[in-house]
Parts: sequence; C-alpha cells; structure tokens
Amino acid sequence: MSLVDDAGPKAEPPPAPLAERLRPKTLAEVSGQEHLTGPDGSLTRLIAAPSLGSMIFWGPPGSGKTTVARLIGASRNDVFVQVSAIHTGVAELKKIFDAARTRRAQGQGTLLFVDEIHRFNRAQQDSFLPVMEDGSITLIGATTENPSFELNASLLSRARVLVFRPLGPEALEALLVRAERLAAKPLPLDPQAREALTAMADGDGRAVLTLAEEVWRAARPGETLDAARLVEVVQRRAPIYDKAQDGHYNLISALHKCVRGSDPDAALYYLARMFDAGEDPLFIARRVVRMASEDIGLADPQALMVANAAKDAYDFLGSPEGELAIAEAVVYVATAPKSNAVYKAFGAAQALAKAHGSPAPPKTVLNAPTRLMKREGYGADYQYDHDAPDAFSGQDYWPEKVGRHTLYEPVERGFERELRKRLEYWARLRRERGQG
Repeated sequence: MSLVDDAGPKAEPPPAPLAERLRPKTLAEVSGQEHLTGPDGSLTRLIAAPSLGSMIFWGPPGSGKTTVARLIGASRNDVFVQVSAIHTGVAELKKIFDAARTRRAQGQGTLLFVDEIHRFNRAQQDSFLPVMEDGSITLIGATTENPSFELNASLLSRARVLVFRPLGPEALEALLVRAERLAAKPLPLDPQAREALTAMADGDGRAVLTLAEEVWRAARPGETLDAARLVEVVQRRAPIYDKAQDGHYNLISALHKCVRGSDPDAALYYLARMFDAGEDPLFIARRVVRMASEDIGLADPQALMVANAAKDAYDFLGSPEGELAIAEAVVYVATAPKSNAVYKAFGAAQALAKAHGSPAPPKTVLNAPTRLMKREGYGADYQYDHDAPDAFSGQDYWPEKVGRHTLYEPVERGFERELRKRLEYWARLRRERGQG
C-alpha cells in the first residue's frame, strides 16, 4: 500500500533559505564589495570591456563570490557552466572542455565557473590551460585559500586575481534590513543583541542571514532577545579558521609578531582567538618555544625554559587547564628582553659552513687515540684551558683555510649585556697573548 496519496493535492515546496531569496539580482545590490562592484570598481570596469578575461575570485565564505560569478554569467551571451571542484572529476572536465570547443567552432563562448577551484590537484589545474589558451573557455575560479599557495603559477599567469573582502558591520546590517523588509517584520533583538548577531557572522553574509532565520524561529511571540539570551538560543557560529590553511598561518604569524614587538595584550588576544577556533594547543606551544629561541635567545635564557615548561604543563593537564600555562609563557616571552643575536649568528655559521666545504680543524685540537695520529701531529701543543691563566688559553680553534670570524654579536639588553662583557674580556686576553 502506498503511503503517498497520488490523487491528493501536492504540498507546496518549503521556501528557499533566506540567503537564497535575498541573493542580489544585479551587481549594484552586492553588499560589501564596492571596490569590485561599485560604479568605479575593478570588476565593473572589466565587465564593461568588449571581452572578458579569466579571473580568480579569492575571499572568505559568504563574501559574494558565487553570486557575482552568476551575475556575470547572466549578463553575457556566453554559455554559463557552473561546477564545483569537490564533485567534478577529470572525465567530467573533459566533457565540459569538448563541449566548449564545439561551441567555439560555432561562434559561441563558454564562461566556466569553478567553485572551490583550489580543490583540484596540480594536474587537474593544468588541464585548464589549453582551453584557456585557445579561447574555448573563460574561467572564473572561486577559492577561500591563498591562490599563491594553492593554484599553479601557470594558471595564475592566465587569470586576474580579484580579492573579495569579509563583509563589514555596515554591509551585514544592510543585509539584515533587506531581510526584515522581505519578512515584513523586524528582528526581535535589542540593539546590543543585533550587534552581537553581526559579530557572530564573522564577515559572512550568508551566515548573518542564516542566523537571522534562527532568531525568527527561536523567539516567542512578543519576545525581544538581549545579547545574553541570543547566545543561548542561537548556537554560535565557529570562527572562519582552517587549521591547515590561511587562518592558521595568519593568526600564528600575528601572535609571533606581537611577541617580537613586546605587546603581551595583543599576543593574548591572538592566542585566545586560536584557542577559540580549535587550534591544537601543542602547535601553539611549539611555536612559543621557537619564539623564545629566535627572538629572545640569551637576552633571557629563562624564556626557553618557561616555554618548554608550558608545553610540558599542557601535556600533563590537557584542556582547558593547560591552556593557562601556554598563556603564561606567551606573556613571559612577550615581556622578555629581545635579541635575535643567536638566530643571526647561527644563520651566518650555516652560510659559512656551506661556503667553505669541509676543511679539517687544526690538528692541535684533535684527539690522538693512536700512535699514527700522534706522529701526524694530532693533539700536539694543545693547551688545556683550565691550566691556563684565567682558565683561558686563547688558542685558535678555526680551520686555517677559514680563518677567524665573529658570528655572535650580543645586544646591550638583558643577560646578553653580560655576555658581551665576557666576549670583550676574552678578546682582549687573546690579543694580549698574541692569538688574534
């Protein structure tokens, strides 16, 4: 027995999501991308040209990339084809390219929009080159990832990259106003809650409209939500942050530079953002260890110990208790005296080692465990420093071919001020004893 009455009236399909119903019909309606779609925007100028070149749209989710691509497609005589790199394989691409070549032979162009184009591997990206070269297709690729890292240079050289920005508060507010006009009712939010809603969207136009729909569903008749109640009834959207891509590297870079710039407050802010986005705390702890050795070094030898101790404390405690130890280490390294003298010295030493090959150390400082080696002069005339005045012989340890170099130059900050005094003292003794 059928559970569906075929003879009965068919139910109305559910309404499309609010974001789809409010999708702009013209470029002028696109919010937050005036630098591209405004009267003097770069995209407006490109579209006005007689021919359209290939383009890569780079920007965060919900910034309008797909909408703009569809609007361009609707404005031209070319056949518009839309695919997603997530669901499209080599065989389907070949069919699209063959059809595009056939259209071109008949005098018609093909505008191919590829969403998530960075998902294609290098070989798949290269397959676009011949049909771009012969004019069979005009490509519009959309990506949330940095094209410099995710797309082939050969593909980028044939396309112009247009950057879509996250939507600012004004653009998000404009979307909410349009939504209220369409729904013919205001959002049941007080002013603070309305601001909180746009903050939750994190620059994503689609997200702000989805959240608005959730608010309308959740609010009871006559109820106005404040910010605290809003957080309770609407599950907060996760921040835009891909731990394997740009968000990951941008925030850890910001944290590192705040530490280097001795700004503990900004450093804690970026640390909190990474924790909030679900970053692996041990990744952060490892980076703090690196900051201690690269940007503080021997200006405060304790910094490396504190950073390592924070890593061990997190290993021992786990989340969320262990995160406080990492925060403590971040504050310590941000407020420590700074020096990259060891970092620079090690880099110079590496360059020197590569430049001079493998010259042997002076035989004086080599051990002579066999008679043959003794006869060859290994260990001859070695001066045991503890037996020398001031426990310092000043002998030359450098290969003759390389000669003496000064690589480590301590700064006049923190503990390195003391190290500079020691090095100057030993250099004076070396000169006095005729060792350079």
